[in-house]
Amino acid sequence: MKIDLHTHSLFSDGTDRPSELVNKALSQGVTTLALTDHDTIAGWDEAREWLRPGLDLVLGSEISCQTEDGISVHMLGLLFDRENQPLQEMMAQTRDNRLGRMERIIARMNTAGIEITLEEVHAQLSDGATLGRPHLADALVAKGLAKSRDEVFSDWLANSSPFYVSHYSPTPEVAIRLIKDAGGVAVIAHPLASLRGRVVSRESMDSYIAAGLDGIEVKHRDQTLEQQQILFDIAAKADLAMTGSSDYHGTGKMNELAEFTTDPDQWEKLESRANARRVIRL
Repeated sequence: MKIDLHTHSLFSDGTDRPSELVNKALSQGVTTLALTDHDTIAGWDEAREWLRPGLDLVLGSEISCQTEDGISVHMLGLLFDRENQPLQEMMAQTRDNRLGRMERIIARMNTAGIEITLEEVHAQLSDGATLGRPHLADALVAKGLAKSRDEVFSDWLANSSPFYVSHYSPTPEVAIRLIKDAGGVAVIAHPLASLRGRVVSRESMDSYIAAGLDGIEVKHRDQTLEQQQILFDIAAKADLAMTGSSDYHGTGKMNELAEFTTDPDQWEKLESRANARRVIRL
């Protein structure tokens, strides 16, 4: 079995349509695929429409969070009830605040002599997509100001960059509780990916566990083997599910679909924590 619990489509910062993502998963022998676009469920219906026998579909979202001291945290919400209004309202508020954030980033870049407009950024979005820094990167590449997304993030859009602007996000504890109240399960994504910026402390992990955290993304390309071992130990001690995921974005990142996967017993453990059976299969 090949179980990949963290992927993105062009409804956030991926480059594949949900239909293309489903077809790639089928062609590569993936047996369970989670669609987890940032702060949105806009791609769910298309993914369901293109589902074929042999693939189980897990619907979710990667929710943007921020600790009280400004550390960015991503929380995967899986198997939640799409009709739950508090969770949907929180994601909508996060999406709305992304626009103001983008305007401030562009203003800073313009002041520094980097000529890019909000209209050029919006031209990189598909209908219903969640606006994010990768779309700004794509606009800069399209304009010939950079060669790739990776170059843009390295030179201009890293969290340590003078152009970085934070935006409204719930705390991880709030996101976990909202996911759980919606009947889903909460998995913290790549929590020790230090190359992305500051990472959460051991004490913070204890707080997330107390809030109801269900799993930890242990195997991820942005975490070293030493970091993975630390997370393995935390998960084992707290009896949390341990996942492995690709964080696939299509051509937007180097990550390959199912380059890391979740063990079937860990997936069974995680799924059992949802309040209803919501895996989609034909």
